[in-house]
Amino acid sequence: MDSTRSEAFLALKILVAGGFGAGKTTLIGAVSEIRPLSTEENLTEAGRPVDSLDGVVHKTTTTVALDFGRITIDNDLALYLFGAPGQDRFLFLWDELAQGALGAVVLADTRRLEQCFPAVDFFERRRLPFVVAVNCFDGARDYSAKEVAKALDLSPETPVVLCDARERESGKEVLIALVTLAGGPR
Repeated sequence: MDSTRSEAFLALKILVAGGFGAGKTTLIGAVSEIRPLSTEENLTEAGRPVDSLDGVVHKTTTTVALDFGRITIDNDLALYLFGAPGQDRFLFLWDELAQGALGAVVLADTRRLEQCFPAVDFFERRRLPFVVAVNCFDGARDYSAKEVAKALDLSPETPVVLCDARERESGKEVLIALVTLAGGPR
């Protein structure tokens, strides 16, 4: 054990979920203080009938298991970020990844907003606190947080934040919104 850590070290687990191509791997890579563990693999011809590239035609890779990153807050507290793959065929992993999580970020792409419905439903059913982070892609139509909340039929208690998953500070704001919602360490 690191000698600078106290006996009361706390690691909070946060799950990052959302549709295929929404930017989950990018968000974790932007905010992680370590080189993230990533299970990105090249898209193949065999996956073409399964993984629709509508709206993300330039996407060449996909997460096939999980992504992992870490943010150390201080000697006593760290956030562990687990990114879930976005395709329906990997939903069986989500139950395991969600075990012990403080909460979740649902990353949404307004070009393919319907792809975040499975994540919203998943966290609502489990009563796991979550925020919806709208990844504001270049060239995509701008929508307000209120418009996205209405389109997703979210409860008024579910925060919607606009972000750029490529930017560290923007990603940190998303995580702050989640930790604030979930009440932080208990």
